[in-house]
Amino acid sequence: MRQYHHIKKTEEIKEISKMICNQCGKEIPVVNGQAREGVFSADYSWGYFSEKDGEKHSFELCEECYDALLKGFRIPAEIEEQW
Repeated sequence: MRQYHHIKKTEEIKEISKMICNQCGKEIPVVNGQAREGVFSADYSWGYFSEKDGEKHSFELCEECYDALLKGFRIPAEIEEQW
C-alpha cells in the first residue's frame, strides 16, 4: 500500500511518503519518495474475460513476503541476473 503527499500544494505533483507491505503490514522505509529496501509493487488491470473485468488491483510486498510467495509456486518463476 502506498501513501502519497503533495510536493507542491498548487500542483498535482505527488511522491510516496509511506509504503506498507499488504501481506504482513511491515512499513517499508521511504526516503525522498524512494523505497529504501526491496519491495515488489504490482498494478494490474483485469480484462474482459475475467470475473474482475474493469477492476485495477495494486499492492506492495516486502522482500520477505515476496520470497514466501515464490516458494509456493509449483512452477518456479523465471529469474535472470540483470547486471
